[in-house]
Amino acid sequence: MNIFVQMIAKAIGIADWQVEHTLDLLDGGATIPFISRYRKEATGSLDEVKIAEIKEQSDKLKEIQKRKETVLSTIEEQGKLTDELKKRIENCWNATELEDIYLPFKPKKRTRAEIARQKGLEPLATILLFQNERDIESRAMKFVKGDVESAEDALKGACDIIAEQVSEDEVTRNRVRNHFQREAVITSKVVKGKEEEGQKYRDYFDFSEPLKKCTSHRLLALRRGESEGVLRVSISPDDERVGDDLQRKYVRGNNECSKWVGLAVADAYKRLLKPSIENEFAASSKKTADDEAIRIFAANLKQLLMAAPLGQKRVMGLDPGFRTGCKLVTLDAQGNLLHHEAIFPHPPKADVAKASATVVKLVKQFGIEAIAIGNGTASRETESFVRSLKFDHDVKVFVVSEDGASVYSASKLAREEFPDEDVTVRGAVSIGRRLMDPLAELVKIDPKSIGVGQYQHDVDQTELKKSLDQTVENCVNMVGVNVNTASPYLLTYISGLGPALAKNIVAFRAENGPFANRKQLLKVPKMGAKTFEQCAGFLRIPGSTNPLDNTSVHPESYGIVEKMAKDNGCKVEELIANAELRKKIDLKKYVTDTCGLPTLTDIMKELDKPGRDPREQLKVFEFDRNVHEVSDLHAGMVLPGIISNITNFGCFVDVGVHEKGLVHISQIADKYVSDPTTVVSLGQQVMVKVLDVDLQRNRISLSMKGLK
Repeated sequence: MNIFVQMIAKAIGIADWQVEHTLDLLDGGATIPFISRYRKEATGSLDEVKIAEIKEQSDKLKEIQKRKETVLSTIEEQGKLTDELKKRIENCWNATELEDIYLPFKPKKRTRAEIARQKGLEPLATILLFQNERDIESRAMKFVKGDVESAEDALKGACDIIAEQVSEDEVTRNRVRNHFQREAVITSKVVKGKEEEGQKYRDYFDFSEPLKKCTSHRLLALRRGESEGVLRVSISPDDERVGDDLQRKYVRGNNECSKWVGLAVADAYKRLLKPSIENEFAASSKKTADDEAIRIFAANLKQLLMAAPLGQKRVMGLDPGFRTGCKLVTLDAQGNLLHHEAIFPHPPKADVAKASATVVKLVKQFGIEAIAIGNGTASRETESFVRSLKFDHDVKVFVVSEDGASVYSASKLAREEFPDEDVTVRGAVSIGRRLMDPLAELVKIDPKSIGVGQYQHDVDQTELKKSLDQTVENCVNMVGVNVNTASPYLLTYISGLGPALAKNIVAFRAENGPFANRKQLLKVPKMGAKTFEQCAGFLRIPGSTNPLDNTSVHPESYGIVEKMAKDNGCKVEELIANAELRKKIDLKKYVTDTCGLPTLTDIMKELDKPGRDPREQLKVFEFDRNVHEVSDLHAGMVLPGIISNITNFGCFVDVGVHEKGLVHISQIADKYVSDPTTVVSLGQQVMVKVLDVDLQRNRISLSMKGLK
């Protein structure tokens, strides 16, 4: 059994065998989406969150294992590795404890204590620590030689050695940590002369709060203010109480030796211990805040990626603007660009008649079924303009988030897709495609640029990328993709595939025509049996020669479905079409060593609704037609809105006035809410009540209490 299994199982709260089997699958090259969907018997039906947690815990333990090897070899090279010390290091799986054990042996720069040792003052430090020498001055005089010029010089050097010993003592370090844990206060002050420049941080110009009560968004705001040179931030317990505690531990008696030891202990705390432990708590509190911000960002991103798609419809995309006009594009049902031009329905040109005629003509010419309008500058004005037009058939109008569209339009991907078009055309295409399939379009944009997090540029960027990439991968595989229409960017996130194989699939498709069935995927260059196993179930082929190819039923389970059909005297197509036939099936008859009831239940669900998109149906939404600017709002108004962002202190709602309103966590529901993501979702259509409007700061306070 993997040595990490029991530790991970205990930490996560699941059975050893679940962890062991999951680690075996991961080590064998299986992806998280594949394991969670197709290996439920092996893992006990663990979801992608738990599997990711197992992987993360395993990676951390591997890092500690690697660090232990370095620690052991370093101490051994010094000739100080005893059997007892070796055993303790080998049994240690706490990173902080490991570093404490290693600290006395860690190679150091030229510290004050090291300089004192080189002067031969270590024996004097030992004498001082015993605290029973009656005439310490006389004993110190015996060390006056070379660079040691006086008894006081000798005693100060000895105190430097004691201070370092105190700071490296494990028990002492944990004692100080306990003080920080119980009573540390985080404090911030404005840097002198930065008052005007740092106005947005004025709430933190003279701020203090117990560290354990400081929320993640406040801590990240403090650290951002510090990095921008506006704030000076510190974390500290009650220094007097910690000092007294350390004095009681080390100072015994009331003689001259005791006084020198007391000075050394005070110096150890102020110069060495406090800065070191403060750095630890600064790092750990920052990591906690990062983890919370990343969790919320990932939850928001998942909701955004899983937003309801319009589907394959002919769409007009409009990127609104005043001076530069509105960039208009028409797209076919596959999202291909058919036509583009600019219209100018707003000031300063305000050529409403021409703009109206152009839109009406293009809607008719291209058979447009829906219009997507970006939610940036001039969005409400453009929406009102479009809704005022009369078309010869029903055309639905949607306002679409354009966060990140400008990033995509200037990217290498956009240049590859539309080498002959400028950024405005690419941006409008992105807006139109987002309406058709948010997931397929948003995978082309760096998740950080989508604008659904808090302080995303301040958190650990490696951890953020890892979390967001995993979120995108989970969402893409949850939905599945049509292998004959998917872009290489979308295919990249399919289980087992990467950029190279995604390009190979697209190239093979272009050269040989659409895939007729899943088996053909094995003809794609570099597509081996293992990769096929990982990806096949997530790739759909509508119109395939095998109806199961357009479902999430994995090819390895086709035989089971075929046996079900044979046992019922019908073909697979008939089994899929006939619900009464499926009701007669006793799943227990088809249980094998590798296929249990969890997989069989999933197969039956898929046969009930083959190729079903797990995302919700898209709903038409319209803002209050009387509200366009912040000045149109007043306390007491009840308005329709769309949740545009979720943080751990509440959610932001777009009510159509260019500024997003904040529903504080205390105003989200009639009950207590500890985590907004459990109550509201991104893109959710809600009713809100205006509580307050601050015109000077463009801030809108909203409430959802008592409203459906």
